[in-house]
Amino acid sequence: MTSKKPRGLFVLDEWAYEQIYGEELGATIAQRLDLAAPPMTATALAQQPDVLRDVEIIMGGWGMGVMDEQFLAAAPNLRAVFLGAGSIKGVVSDAFWKRDIKIVSAYAMNAVPVAEFTLASILFSMKHGWRYVIGMQREGKYLRKTGVMPGAFRTTVGLISLGAIGRRVADLLKTFDMRVIAYDPHCTPAAAKELGVELVSLEEIFKQSHVVSLHAPWLPETEGMVTGAHFKAMREGATFINTARGIIVREKEMIDVLTLRSDLTAVLDVTKPEPPLPDSPLLKLPNVVLTPHIAGAMDEECRRMGYFLVDELDCYLKGEASKWRLTREQMAWMA
Repeated sequence: MTSKKPRGLFVLDEWAYEQIYGEELGATIAQRLDLAAPPMTATALAQQPDVLRDVEIIMGGWGMGVMDEQFLAAAPNLRAVFLGAGSIKGVVSDAFWKRDIKIVSAYAMNAVPVAEFTLASILFSMKHGWRYVIGMQREGKYLRKTGVMPGAFRTTVGLISLGAIGRRVADLLKTFDMRVIAYDPHCTPAAAKELGVELVSLEEIFKQSHVVSLHAPWLPETEGMVTGAHFKAMREGATFINTARGIIVREKEMIDVLTLRSDLTAVLDVTKPEPPLPDSPLLKLPNVVLTPHIAGAMDEECRRMGYFLVDELDCYLKGEASKWRLTREQMAWMA
């Protein structure tokens, strides 16, 4: 006699379901859970809250909405949430934490493409590639090498924050002959040594690095953390990469320095606001590279999160502890 399967439900936007789970993983999860309904959006669920009555497990993703008091009142049996996204801040509430519901996020899997994007950007920056691409496009002619470029041998990369993404970038950089320094007030010397990085101050990150890569979470204490003074202190020909959040940088101060120092390059996957306003100097400065927030999981990359969540669901159903379960205390310092 087989044991009864827990009641489950997918809650997320339609496009997110297709990219994170799709038909294959949807069927896999259906073998493990007794699904209360087909995948539902937050809007559809708000119109049919009774669907939640017997649900024990939610397989979520982008667009699932916040699990507030009203949501939780409709889901008295909810025990665990598996979220196909990075941050959990948009889905949890005080009422959620009071219920002691388990929540696992695929943030570590979302860190993979961000780290890969960052690595590619770092290596290209060490060759001053952006400068020549932009220059040739703007001037419409072939530009020959001028000045000294760092290259990827015994040069210095500075990482701001050693969270899931920063740690993965540091790990990827171990295969290259480069020095890696980092600023993270939460990282212990022992953890830094294991990662092969040297802890320094935020000021030294900008002074010493040929490339600075920002990975800090958006928290009240990190808003405006990177100032114009940091950019002024950068070494000649250095590059700044931001795949974190635009609000962490004092944008006007950055623009002022980039306007005066054409030797610097900024590679910005995020801005504040996002996208930049039509009259923003970021759209015109010759030493700024803008990408439309593409560093995180895109399209087929999202499926990696789905496979991760299936594994985590299996651990939960077996009664095994997960190292990826998040707590309220962890959320306080995560993006």
